[in-house]
Amino acid sequence: MKSGPGIVIFLGPPGAGKGTQASRVATRLRVPHVSTGDLFRHHLKQGTPIGQLAKGFMDRGALVPDEVVCSMVEDRLGQPDAKGGCILDGFPRTIPQAEALEVLLTRLGRGTTTVVSFDLASSVLEERIGGRLTCKSCGASFHATLNPPKVAGLCDACGKAELHVRADDRPEAVRARMTEYAQKTAPLLDFYASRGALYRVDAGRRIGEIEKDLEVLLDRP
Repeated sequence: MKSGPGIVIFLGPPGAGKGTQASRVATRLRVPHVSTGDLFRHHLKQGTPIGQLAKGFMDRGALVPDEVVCSMVEDRLGQPDAKGGCILDGFPRTIPQAEALEVLLTRLGRGTTTVVSFDLASSVLEERIGGRLTCKSCGASFHATLNPPKVAGLCDACGKAELHVRADDRPEAVRARMTEYAQKTAPLLDFYASRGALYRVDAGRRIGEIEKDLEVLLDRP
């Protein structure tokens, strides 16, 4: 795909494998993997105006408004490496964010949006998340059985940090995240299906099998 894949959005509940596939697909297509979590960490660490604004809300225990999140996404999509497209992971999360993204992409004159839903049963999700491991330094994700690191307890990506179970990957937090996903993010499936942009993949299979499906889907004419 010489012109790039355009804007690709990965949707799915926590633990469905979006981040793992986003990294792999982004590397193959030579476009950035844009994670809202990474964007927050970058802006907070660099102390940018957007980061300072977001920090003000976070310090008060308030949700960061959609317009601030959209500003971060707009800033990232405006960078040279994203001109051919990107993989959006973690955004949009709600219908208002999706509507704001449409306005943003129109303003930027960006191309087609493809939305991939990672479908997985809730029982499997809880089992998956229970084994998830995250690098304390770079944030790379692994799984104790499905995607283990080459060296137990050590990150493959940066090779210098220990892996741990994030607080939001603990059982009680997982249940809360799944409830929030069902209420706020799942409605996006109908939103994008009505635009003819939604494709679904069975996320209960092996990583390589899902990757092959995505390769066929995103390399189509």
